[in-house]
Amino acid sequence: MKCHYACGSPEHLIERRKFLGAVAGAAGLSALSIPSVVRAAMPELAAQQKHILVFWLAGGLSQLESWDPKPKTDTGGPFRAIPTSVPGTHICELLPHTAKQMHRLSIVRSVNTKEDDHGKGHYCMTTGRRQDPVAEYPHLGAVAAKVLAPEGSALPGHIHIATGGGGGASNNAAFLGPKYASITLGNGNPPQNTARLESLTAEADEARNRFRAQANVHFARRRRTADSDAFVSSFDQAKQLMEQRDVFDVSKEPAKDLERYGTHEFGRHCLLARRLLEHGVSCVQVNHSNYDTHNENFDFHIEQLGEFDGPFAMLIEDMVDRGLWQNTMLVVMSEFGRTPKINRFFGRDHWGKAWSVALGGCGIQGGAVIGKTNDNGTEVIDRQVDHGHLFHTYLRAVGVDSTIKFDAGGRGIPAADPAAEPISELLA
Repeated sequence: MKCHYACGSPEHLIERRKFLGAVAGAAGLSALSIPSVVRAAMPELAAQQKHILVFWLAGGLSQLESWDPKPKTDTGGPFRAIPTSVPGTHICELLPHTAKQMHRLSIVRSVNTKEDDHGKGHYCMTTGRRQDPVAEYPHLGAVAAKVLAPEGSALPGHIHIATGGGGGASNNAAFLGPKYASITLGNGNPPQNTARLESLTAEADEARNRFRAQANVHFARRRRTADSDAFVSSFDQAKQLMEQRDVFDVSKEPAKDLERYGTHEFGRHCLLARRLLEHGVSCVQVNHSNYDTHNENFDFHIEQLGEFDGPFAMLIEDMVDRGLWQNTMLVVMSEFGRTPKINRFFGRDHWGKAWSVALGGCGIQGGAVIGKTNDNGTEVIDRQVDHGHLFHTYLRAVGVDSTIKFDAGGRGIPAADPAAEPISELLA
């Protein structure tokens, strides 16, 4: 079954091709540095190898068919709530494998971003800010790459594993510069154009790179600029990426693991995420699409969550067994939730007023439930939070002071919204 995007938003039409915008922005690096107090903390953070793993359920996962079911109500739909590994905590029956891992996860059931637009909701949840006509803010992964990635790492610090073909660089690092923008792996394939052409020998390629390096040094002596540094950094990173191409090849994993996760797209992507984290990538985002269920919400959630549930729970189990869980903060989020009211097409529409996010791993209390919605899920009645609170929480969970400021051209930009604060009950 394939979902037809009933809302017709531009975001859904271009979601898989966003990387093209990076071409225009790649040269826009501003001169910036991290304050000395942050720089001093970076070696310790690198030694601890903290990571962030984001599951982005594109389109808007229904909280009622996942983390906050309301069975036997006028808004609840046809599915039951099932017990989990945490006594007293129930989630939707569409997530039976995840239910067994809930002692390792926590749920925030009181998210209110007040945002029902795909693009604006995406921006809120990935940057922790509302869109500002005079400022752009970096994606969570870009911030993670900036403060968590070891200096001189050969791999990008910020990788998106996307559905569909294509791939490339994005421009979601804002003032942090293109070095920290995400690399998108279309359909989980290695980055495009990272294989040396058969017509080019290794010796000729090395000679070409030596000449480029000499030319860069000569140019920098007289006319060095932030733009030229950005281009040099981009070429150097591309060369390192080519040398590390096998890291992105999930077929290198044991056959038994390939079989366990499944040959379908999402299973392979979860296994690739595990592989990237084990190779030191600071932030990995796995996209799963599409949850924009304006029509036949229940049928589509049976399909989507049926595919999501098993590999997701298996990845959590593997991360625990392999020692990744204690150093990786995981979050499952969307741009918003779905309306409690069921529409005439048996669908649910966009709903940013009362929905849920799940978190776990490094720095997060396991088994907690934060906040509450009313009996039919139409409003938050306890511990309301928004994207700003969540963003602070993500950073604190991996040991980053969320009040730090980045220096962008002499202006201090807070890493997280100073009007918000972490969700203290969630932090271990």
